[in-house]
Amino acid sequence: MKNRSILILILGLLSAIGPFSIDTYLSGFPTIAKDLGVTVDEVAYSLSSFFIGISVGQLIYGPLLDRFGRKKPLMIGLSIYLVASLACATANSVEVLIAARFLQALGACVGMVAPRAIVRDVFPVEETAKIFSLLMLILGVSPIIAPSVGSYMITLMGWHSVFYMQFGLGVILFLACYFALPESKKPDESISLKPKAIILSFIDILKVPQFYTYAFAGALISAGVYAYLSGSPFVFMKLFGVSEKEYGWIFGFLAGGLIASSQVNNLLLKKYSSSQVVRVSLRVQTLVGVILCLVSIWGWLNLYSALALVFLFLCCQGISYPNSSALSLYPFTKSIGGASALLGALQMCFGSLAAAAVSMLSNGTSVPMTAVMAGCAVLGLIVFATGVSKLKHG
Repeated sequence: MKNRSILILILGLLSAIGPFSIDTYLSGFPTIAKDLGVTVDEVAYSLSSFFIGISVGQLIYGPLLDRFGRKKPLMIGLSIYLVASLACATANSVEVLIAARFLQALGACVGMVAPRAIVRDVFPVEETAKIFSLLMLILGVSPIIAPSVGSYMITLMGWHSVFYMQFGLGVILFLACYFALPESKKPDESISLKPKAIILSFIDILKVPQFYTYAFAGALISAGVYAYLSGSPFVFMKLFGVSEKEYGWIFGFLAGGLIASSQVNNLLLKKYSSSQVVRVSLRVQTLVGVILCLVSIWGWLNLYSALALVFLFLCCQGISYPNSSALSLYPFTKSIGGASALLGALQMCFGSLAAAAVSMLSNGTSVPMTAVMAGCAVLGLIVFATGVSKLKHG
């Protein structure tokens, strides 16, 4: 039980390294923009580049994790993250920051692929949704403490200090993985790393109905969360006038919904199947997203209604994500690294597009953020309903 708890803790921390690298600097967008002589929207492109880096990087690490085992690629990725964190800390232009964030994402994304693969290596299939919920418990701590810590550091020591902190935490995680994380899969020389073989492997994964149904639906729904991440600094700090410190507390409060619901999910799984739970959560999440968008369009959105509706949206995400992820990976064994990578790449690809859409549609109101959130939810529900219908009649 002790080794199991340590393993889950390390996997949860690995999963959190990417989100932590986002959450700690969001409140610093205005400060970074002022220091570098650019607009907040231009700084937001560093968030988009991070999402794109994670999307591309996961597709690289998937085959590597299947070919060389889990640990070696993991250590390489963390090393890249450390170098890139220092580059972010010393950036003197927005262009350098955007490029360094892309490189940082290439390192951080291994912490998103490897844990999913290791969970499938170590735990029984019927436990994967529960383990993913436990990982979200650890993952959810990041958006609660990271924005507050980041905002205080930015206020006291400047925005560069946030990236030095990320470097320091990266070192700690590197050492923890090196000394305490066991290898869960032996290298497999039968896995080819030739581009054609990798592409064909991804195509084979995409052809599996259960994968594309739950992976695409889950990725689209998750993209709504990234739209919130991209648009929330402007909406809360510029439109609603909250301070950087207050934004940190608000961000943490909203993330609390994600944590609480992920643990409620474990209780629901004692009585209902993952497919039943995810079906209801996706419908509720879509309804909340549409209401949020309409309230914004009609000009009724204020600080308190935004907090309530976004909180509910994130609560649904805490239930949708672990179940859709577990169901999408269920059919795989040998190619679990590739499937995990493709799942994560889809999530981050749609996430980066959603974040970029919020920036490009910026019009000085909350509508771009809320409209993209609602649109992602509606599309996700459509994909889910269509895919499940085919599964039933397949």
